[in-house]
Amino acid sequence: MAAASRDLQGLLAGLDPTADVAQRHIWLINIFDWLRGDRASPQAAIGRVQLLLDAIEARPDLRERLRAWWRVFTQAVDLTTLLADYGFAPRTAFASELGERLRRKILPGTPETTDASDLFRMVLPGVFDAGWIALLDETQLARIGALLADAALDDDGAPRWRHTVMDAVTYCSSQVVAAGFSPELRLRMSTEVLGQGRPFHSLMADLDELREQMFDRPGEPRDEEALQAAFLAFRDRLDACRAGAASVYTHLEDNGISVGLVFRLRQLRERVLRIRELLDCLMAPNPAPSVARLVGRLVLAGGERNSIRALIASNSSMLAAKVTERSAETGEHYITRDRASYLQMVKKAAGGGALTAITVLLKFGIYALGLSAFWSGLGAGLMYAASFVAIQLLHLTLATKQPAMTAPAMAARLRDIDSDGAVNDFVDEVANLVRSQVAAVLGNVLVVVPAVVGIALLAQLALERPLLDAAHAAATLKSLSLAGPTALYAAITGILLFSASIVAGWTENAFVLHRMDSAMRYNPRIGAFLGAARARRWADFMRTHISGFASNISLGLMLGLLPAFAGFFGLGLDVRHVTLSAGQIAAAAASTGLGVLQQPALWWAVAAIPVIGALNVSVSFYFAFRLALRAHSVSLGDRARIRSAIWARWRSRPVSFFLPG
Repeated sequence: MAAASRDLQGLLAGLDPTADVAQRHIWLINIFDWLRGDRASPQAAIGRVQLLLDAIEARPDLRERLRAWWRVFTQAVDLTTLLADYGFAPRTAFASELGERLRRKILPGTPETTDASDLFRMVLPGVFDAGWIALLDETQLARIGALLADAALDDDGAPRWRHTVMDAVTYCSSQVVAAGFSPELRLRMSTEVLGQGRPFHSLMADLDELREQMFDRPGEPRDEEALQAAFLAFRDRLDACRAGAASVYTHLEDNGISVGLVFRLRQLRERVLRIRELLDCLMAPNPAPSVARLVGRLVLAGGERNSIRALIASNSSMLAAKVTERSAETGEHYITRDRASYLQMVKKAAGGGALTAITVLLKFGIYALGLSAFWSGLGAGLMYAASFVAIQLLHLTLATKQPAMTAPAMAARLRDIDSDGAVNDFVDEVANLVRSQVAAVLGNVLVVVPAVVGIALLAQLALERPLLDAAHAAATLKSLSLAGPTALYAAITGILLFSASIVAGWTENAFVLHRMDSAMRYNPRIGAFLGAARARRWADFMRTHISGFASNISLGLMLGLLPAFAGFFGLGLDVRHVTLSAGQIAAAAASTGLGVLQQPALWWAVAAIPVIGALNVSVSFYFAFRLALRAHSVSLGDRARIRSAIWARWRSRPVSFFLPG
């Protein structure tokens, strides 16, 4: 501590209220760097605060210099920008906001500034500062307030800092009103909420009344009852504005979610909270604790505002809400809960496997054309997309498309997970889901294999040669071997399956948000072209199938084009889809003949099928479920309870995960 005292004496000797802006701010930055020390603990910083206060109070000349420095500082720097705007993002676009945060991280700031927000970021840059500020007791806060007390009062006799805080309240309130009057929010708010006192219309008038009661009575004693009444009126009006903005969420849930709208709503809510914090500083009999809490909140808000991780987390939660709300309803159709629905799933999966057999043969035909990597991949992708759409329109099932759609439906059941009974019900749904996946995978694979073998043998009889020559058949079996990178490729395919569900959720949300079904039904030009009855049918058809179309087309293109794009960058990645892979193995085996049964390459490839299926399903479900958990804000404790309950079911009733009761 003796070394710290010597360092402090040197810093205090440099306190010069007549220095230029940059030097005054550098001194402030150095003081707070000294307070932080080596950041060993917040308690250590509190000890340094005590040492600083003792050193200043012991020297009257130093105390006067500090007050002069503070007067010059508050006159040169506009603190209202810090109080009203710090921590709020001005951009709704992810890319531009990311670029701004990267700029602030890479490029250094300058202390030669009159922007209090820029200076605050350099003086109190991290969460550690919020920790030690929260530990300041009332005695220390009172001593700090006494040292910075400015004898100069404004014309109405009020301390200058109160006017600064009230100006910040005014700026924040004007932002709340502007957001409430924006057409994006105004047209979506509840008319019942807005009709009760027209809160956004009256907010600024109530604020003017509060200001008048607080300041605009020079020479008259302040009427505390009138002041409290004005404060309560403004606070209630502010709460009404917040309630009106919250009513927009109901509209979003029913009519689609916009990331831009959610961003505006969150900013409005945060500004309301900032106004409440500023009012606490104005109305509290002892404002020092409220000011300390406000400074700590500003430190945390600045850290989040500058954090790239926080930006990604915030946008991913918005995206999660956008996708999962739209996917949950679709996913319910893929979960079987009794023997009848289980058998129906097997039948649909069998039909999907039969149609996939044709897809496998078409894939070999496209690659036989000898096109370049891109055009071959594009052709395969378009063929996959057409096949998947045909499976959808025929109401058949492709097993691996289910997990990413069922995960949001499962997570939606976690909204009320507090009781043990709710956890057990959820575990029952997990068993139903796993059983449905097993039925779908078996239905696909057990039909695609004999279907491909039969078609390959018929083609051999018609063409008088095998469907694949010996070299291509051997290469196919080798590429699908479990001893190779097949497991990695299967996991990558699971990510593609999840990505397709993201595209599906985003597309359906955009379709609903922009009311495209209503446009197709009532637009005069579309009605004149299709006819009123046909336009209604097309609107209903697209509303029902738009999610599936988006998912199937995007998945097909990704499966076809990923190898081509990966090859362009020299990565050598490929995809492994369980149903398509089983069909390819069957085609290679049928082309080789019965002798293939004695080749280890066949059995290594056959052994890869359950691994491919498990990774396709589990990886896509894992990412979709994690995204849905983020959307529904399920706590870590509840997640641990769910995992324990699932393992308990696996130990006690493992058969329930594979066969209906």
